[in-house]
Amino acid sequence: MASEGNGPIFEAISNSFRSHRDRLLKGAIMECRSRVTGIFNIIDLGGSYKYWDRIGFDFLESANINITCVNHIRSELFASEPKTERITFVVADACNLDFYKDSSFDFVHSNSVIEHVGRWSEMRAFAKEVRRLAPAYYIQTPYFWFPIDPHFYRVPFYHWMPESLRLKIIRRMKVGWSLAIPDLDDAMAAVESAVILDASQFRSLFPDAEISFERFALFPKSLIAIRR
Repeated sequence: MASEGNGPIFEAISNSFRSHRDRLLKGAIMECRSRVTGIFNIIDLGGSYKYWDRIGFDFLESANINITCVNHIRSELFASEPKTERITFVVADACNLDFYKDSSFDFVHSNSVIEHVGRWSEMRAFAKEVRRLAPAYYIQTPYFWFPIDPHFYRVPFYHWMPESLRLKIIRRMKVGWSLAIPDLDDAMAAVESAVILDASQFRSLFPDAEISFERFALFPKSLIAIRR
């Protein structure tokens, strides 16, 4: 999500990536949608109302799609007053959704979430839920070997630095969306809030998916896993 004050160039680049990603997502959804009669049910892990507002409620209506947004942060789910009955909200941990049976949905979606669920064990649990909840899925995440981490975009190579150095930097200066974080506990939480994956890790988590790169100036920027 773009923040105020990022400048027109940053906004233009971000909007371009969103537009391309939205087209890819819609294409994958419609390909799978053609195999399902009646309502097409999508579960969005880490999703929000605002995201699907951008995708377009007219798209959901025309394709007869219902969305279940799962997020453990209540404020992200209910940040806006819903304007459609196509979206329902569930406050839960996306790494443990055992109250849903296997293949409870037609499609799983998650955009830039897996890097926030924790360390490798939590990522494996998240990926396991993705693979069992629906026969098809679309998962996107930033790519480790791109030199700019979108969460800490003001400092190139930040995510390649040792954790101790990242902690020192974030306590002294603005590295991403928020201001400098002087408090050590809060700063450490911010440093640990995103763990970026490389391609081999991503393939290991989603071995049954087609893995592709989203690129910026020929450089791989994001990873996308699609099981159709």
